[in-house]
Amino acid sequence: MDILDMTALQLSAAIKKGVTTAVEATEQMLSRIDAQDQTYNCYVTVDAEGALAQAKAVQKRIEAGELTGPLAGVPVAIKDNLCTEGLRTTCSSKILHNFVPTYTAEAVKNLQRAGAVILGKTNMDEFAMGSTTETSAYGVTRNPHNTEHVPGGSSGGSAAAVAANECFYAIGSDTGGSIRQPASYCGVVGMKPTYGTVSRYGLIAYGSSLDQIGPLTKDVADCAAVLEVLTSHDEKDSTSIARKDTDFTAALKDDVKGLRIGIPNDYLGKGLDGEVREAVLRAADVLKEIGAVVEHFDLSLAEYAIPAYYTIAAAEASSNLERFDGVKYGYRTEEYAGLHNMYKKSRSEGFGEEVKRRIMLGSFVLSSGYYDAYYLKALKVKALIKKAFDDAFSKYDVILGPAAPTTAPKLGESLADPIQMYLGDIYTIAVNLAGLPGICLPCGTDSKGLPIGLQLIGDCFQEKKLIRAAYGYESVRGDSNA
Repeated sequence: MDILDMTALQLSAAIKKGVTTAVEATEQMLSRIDAQDQTYNCYVTVDAEGALAQAKAVQKRIEAGELTGPLAGVPVAIKDNLCTEGLRTTCSSKILHNFVPTYTAEAVKNLQRAGAVILGKTNMDEFAMGSTTETSAYGVTRNPHNTEHVPGGSSGGSAAAVAANECFYAIGSDTGGSIRQPASYCGVVGMKPTYGTVSRYGLIAYGSSLDQIGPLTKDVADCAAVLEVLTSHDEKDSTSIARKDTDFTAALKDDVKGLRIGIPNDYLGKGLDGEVREAVLRAADVLKEIGAVVEHFDLSLAEYAIPAYYTIAAAEASSNLERFDGVKYGYRTEEYAGLHNMYKKSRSEGFGEEVKRRIMLGSFVLSSGYYDAYYLKALKVKALIKKAFDDAFSKYDVILGPAAPTTAPKLGESLADPIQMYLGDIYTIAVNLAGLPGICLPCGTDSKGLPIGLQLIGDCFQEKKLIRAAYGYESVRGDSNA
């Protein structure tokens, strides 16, 4: 098997056996990036020199028996909103074009402790605001399955890099589906853990109550292994949770007998593409055939998730992005008259259209006279959505549905109609509002050859049930994605 076709776990095992080395794997991956990333534009920054230096140091520690974990020596790509000390971190925005952090995000540190080799930083929607990776200040990322189509977003660069074999696995962040939706569009596995499972320290915030870091991988086994490494309690993050049940690889069992799976009727109605519906229901039938109990049910309040999400997320974004003012770091306008003029011009020139749109919306819903009418009401709806999921999980272990209403749209289609782009998040955002875990994995292709993603949702801290269901389905599905 070609090194670049290996999964992360296969490569790590090959390195331990002496079949290859971390240095050789890194060199081959950098050559692949150099040869084809001009086409896909998965990366904002490639750190070739740094990656090779890391690989050499890691290889020595593997040979000395110091690094024995399942990901030691494996090259990884990091989404460009996770701080990396000494390596540019832009959030794919002009306003952070020259920002080099003085510290590293805790999730990235966990990877480094496990022996990961960081290849570089992946492209994304600016400040994670978008569903297509077209709002990036550094150009669009293209879907490796068809370069005329988007890879999804906001973690589109990470998902596309995995799909294009430009990394062995990648890290993304998920605020309203930003890992699962691009995983669906690019035909890879992506997981958003329960809120608080992975430290957000060093993640440049979009919506603080919604953001969560997670893996994008080639298969479910890699996903479980990476999540196990990412997970840790961190006192620097006030929302971080100390968990004991983090041996996620223990859930990699080819057995779903007795698992109760619910399919919301609300997820199969108007707006869902026929080919996507057929593929998702076919996957449900596969799970039923291998022993799962599958039923349809009504999940209330699904139609209120989008307005509640965009109200809360925009409000938190307007607050989080106040710090980018051109004073201490980042972009500053060249000509200005006084401090306030400098603020206005730096932010006007530094932020893109979608970011400005969400800042304005957030400022509006938090303003005097509208706070109660919009923001407070959205928080009440959020609580009701969580209760609806609680009721569902009293009957079911896993909820099954699509990750996106269609396969990947063509470049330019979503940007022409922002509301349509927002509606594309209908199946993913409720998971973030309720703080739940969700996983997406391939379940087929449409008539154009574009991947279709199956989404599995679990109750809080029930990632193992999701991994068990996903692994069981993947084992039967095989490599055909059918």
